[in-house]
Amino acid sequence: MAVELGKLVAEVKENISLSELAGKRIGIDAYNTIYQFISIIRGPDGSPLTDSKGRVTSHLSGLFYRTTNLLEQGVIPIFVFDGKPPVLKQRTLEARANRREEALAEWEKAKAKGQVEEARGYAVASSRINKWIVDSSKELLTHMGVPYIQAPSEGEAQAARMVRDGVSYAAASQDYDLFLFGAEVIIRNVTITGKRKLPGKSIYIDVEPERIFLKKFLEKMGLSRKELVLMGMLIGTDFNEGVKGVGPKNALKIVKEHKNLKAIEEYVKQRYDYEFEVDPQEVEKIFLEPDTIEITAAALDEKIRSAVPDKGAIMKFMCDEHEFSVDRITRSADRLMALKHSSGQKGINSWL
Repeated sequence: MAVELGKLVAEVKENISLSELAGKRIGIDAYNTIYQFISIIRGPDGSPLTDSKGRVTSHLSGLFYRTTNLLEQGVIPIFVFDGKPPVLKQRTLEARANRREEALAEWEKAKAKGQVEEARGYAVASSRINKWIVDSSKELLTHMGVPYIQAPSEGEAQAARMVRDGVSYAAASQDYDLFLFGAEVIIRNVTITGKRKLPGKSIYIDVEPERIFLKKFLEKMGLSRKELVLMGMLIGTDFNEGVKGVGPKNALKIVKEHKNLKAIEEYVKQRYDYEFEVDPQEVEKIFLEPDTIEITAAALDEKIRSAVPDKGAIMKFMCDEHEFSVDRITRSADRLMALKHSSGQKGINSWL
């Protein structure tokens, strides 16, 4: 479970256009983005896109077309993939797996009864990322000439560090855990802009990119980053369950009144008869001292410069191997090659 800060963040977030991010490097949480694609890109009954071998290809469609759009807007996307998860995350991963199995069973039941809307809802809840999806995503990005980073542990932590180190402008994800990892600028909706249907309703909304500055948020809340981490731990994170009945506003109040971890532990024990099910100091350390690697600006420049699109490889991978429309893929691949040609004429930074 990602930390729930949406209602509080709403006070400081601002809508922006993709064009405002032109020329800026954005570290994109790859797992979060891919999960969005395999959740959203589905048929009416919730069935994902697949090739004739039954392999899910929804993520390939999203990555290819949405990333091409980002490049044409002048954005410099750098996808950051998760590595080995912290030990404390195992319980969360197991709970998610159980929920997905339950949703999968309900999806099959709803499909059999012809309950289309219900089926789609269960299908989305059953979405999962496996090794095939990760490996095929990396392969497609390579063919497209889009750089990616392999994080040693949490991708969000690595993307946040890249912002703190000044090698990227912002980190992009739908989750607010990025704030707890110290990302100074967060962009949401960067890969899912446009019209989107509300679940269970015949209503479409416009989804626009949102930008949130960590400093502005902390000042608005009257918190330090360390206190924000404590607040997140009270609400619940990927690494601990949180205090039952404590939401964002109550957590904010508790942290402001008690300030440090020891005082908070004593308070929730007395007030809620609650003790953290894991060592809270370990959770705090994951956010404040995460397992990341240093990436210099020069190294990132070289990674961006050396990543070039290969139309032949794109066509073979998308059309020959996974049976996407030749006409559609050709048009988008030609757009990528045109960007490559433009970069050759003007220098890499002019089109990236």
